[in-house]
Amino acid sequence: MLSGLDSLGLDAGLASPLLDYLALLVKWNGVYNLTAVREPVEMLRQHLLDSLSIVVPLAARLPRRDGAPCGRVVDVGSGAGLPGIVLALAWPQAQVLLVEPIGKKAAFLRQCQAELALTNVSVAASRVEDLPEPAPGQAPDLVVCRAFASLADFAAAIARLAGPATLAAAMKGAVPGDEIAALPAGWSVTDVLPLRVPQLEAARHLVLMQHGIDERADRDGHSRAGMDNPAQ
Repeated sequence: MLSGLDSLGLDAGLASPLLDYLALLVKWNGVYNLTAVREPVEMLRQHLLDSLSIVVPLAARLPRRDGAPCGRVVDVGSGAGLPGIVLALAWPQAQVLLVEPIGKKAAFLRQCQAELALTNVSVAASRVEDLPEPAPGQAPDLVVCRAFASLADFAAAIARLAGPATLAAAMKGAVPGDEIAALPAGWSVTDVLPLRVPQLEAARHLVLMQHGIDERADRDGHSRAGMDNPAQ
């Protein structure tokens, strides 16, 4: 864990709470069927380090208070809390809403909330489409998903939540050119960032989008740039 945090440029102090979270994931996985990955070492590599890979690039795009990332964050289809709980641990000044419609998984998220003393976390046991529309000026700063759906389905699901300044971030494997091309009107891809996950050789990318910009030509330009040179 320490070497992974160091490789990602993250504080070594995160190791202890992350390992506490991993212990809960291991303990309750058999009861709640949270993930098909069973071995703790593989959970660390495939889930925690994978989720940690987005902390630095997204922190640079969030509001800050006293030099630390803050703001309103929504994790759609949170499942076992990935990446939402990881982000909540990394960004204690951010308010993180975990949205998970499956009851037993939502129960696990509440267990984590209590046992890890995550005062900056709340849990919504519902579909993201059923969340109330934010009050004026209260739209999330960031909406994130990991293995949730296609980009088009993600965009459709969160359209009611997203304000003009909301950043939507989808964790993907290879650059999803076909999904980018299929985004509905009103959505624009602002960047496609390559991710480096310690101990994992598979391709990982973070697709960043915003709502309220109907510029398909510009979006297609981002798509071509991302596929021609994913390092950009």
